[in-house]
Amino acid sequence: MSSKTKIVVLRMKEIIYTAIFIGLGILLVLLLFFMFRPKHDAAPTSADAVLYTPGVYSSSLILGSQEINVEVAVEADRICSISMVPLSDAVTTMYPLIAPSLESLTAQICESQSLDHLTYPQESQYTSRALIQAIGTALEKARIK
Repeated sequence: MSSKTKIVVLRMKEIIYTAIFIGLGILLVLLLFFMFRPKHDAAPTSADAVLYTPGVYSSSLILGSQEINVEVAVEADRICSISMVPLSDAVTTMYPLIAPSLESLTAQICESQSLDHLTYPQESQYTSRALIQAIGTALEKARIK
């Protein structure tokens, strides 16, 4: 029984090149995996995507003998702006808190996209409540049913 022993001689340069190519192959597979894997971002549902019919909706607010329209501009998914038309000098003179109250409420509503948890000063609470009610009426007109 004679056993023939085979000796394999590897050069160090060949081992290094092989290790580098294996490392590059693994890196390429990982790169392709991370690039083409499906994204798990939360996509908006159909109920969240479209809340309003885009446009400008108005609601009237009666102050004494003056009637003012509160206009709310909305896009499909957000409230863009709120304004009063026509805001005459007589109205601003008789009701000096109405313009600052509307500016404050507009900033809060456009930021939070909701009529909930709005803050307003104690001295303009009745003005702010009347404006919020008019804005809510205009948003109900815009809301998709």
